[in-house]
Amino acid sequence: MNALPIVVFSAAMIFAGLRDLTTMTIPNWLTAALALAFFAFAPLAAMPLSEIALHAGVGFAALLVGMGFFAMRWIGGGDAKLMAAVALWTGVGQTLPYFVMASLLGGVLTLLILGFRSLPLPALLVRQQWLSRLHDRGEGIPYGLALAVAALLIFPETDIFRLVVAVG
Repeated sequence: MNALPIVVFSAAMIFAGLRDLTTMTIPNWLTAALALAFFAFAPLAAMPLSEIALHAGVGFAALLVGMGFFAMRWIGGGDAKLMAAVALWTGVGQTLPYFVMASLLGGVLTLLILGFRSLPLPALLVRQQWLSRLHDRGEGIPYGLALAVAALLIFPETDIFRLVVAVG
């Protein structure tokens, strides 16, 4: 197994963050695969079944919170599902720090994008569709980028990361 769970989680976060930044979407297949990967890797990392159940509960609770945020139009549906999939991996001990980190990074991201939108977009960059969309004041904020970066920062503190390193 070695470092495969670490590589899978990290690659999924990088892909989710960049995909949301460039398309304002996070694919359902990605969040589903991330959730399934947790359930495949956790037993292989010798995580006790009771701990896996706690992680599942935290993931479900995060999905409910994310759905509430989506209903209030604070985040997109892909963001809500990504939050839940990440919460599976972060578990009881690191989900709150993850949410705090994501909130702080989301605030910084929002300020940066609002600043970007207040400046004229150079003609050379107008042809870049993703930059034009990001520059459009009518568009949302790609919060998935903040969620993904926060996940990468918190991940080394998670139980599954530590178990993978210990088993590896």
